[in-house]
Amino acid sequence: MTLISQSTFAGLREMSGDELINELIDAFLEDAPKMVAGMQAGLDARDVDVFRRNAHSLKSNADTFGATDLAALARELEVMGRSSDLNVGNRLDTLRDALREVSDELKRMRI
Repeated sequence: MTLISQSTFAGLREMSGDELINELIDAFLEDAPKMVAGMQAGLDARDVDVFRRNAHSLKSNADTFGATDLAALARELEVMGRSSDLNVGNRLDTLRDALREVSDELKRMRI
């Protein structure tokens, strides 16, 4: 399984350049865990808006890099939040695991 779409990443790198791609990776590595923490906070507070917004942001950021599996998990949680369904089961744990794998891969992809 490929964690990052090589063609999507290559297109982003071509569009942004080597220096900016590293900055984008670093921003993702810093921001994505905060988004997951925001999702957890929204879940704990039963605040569907906070949960949904953080899931949406993570989905969009993951899509930017071509992390399609991570984006799909975040999209599923976003849809649940939009439907006011916070019965996420172990999906947030699965998302955390996927984020950890994608983050490790992105670290290796820095220029």
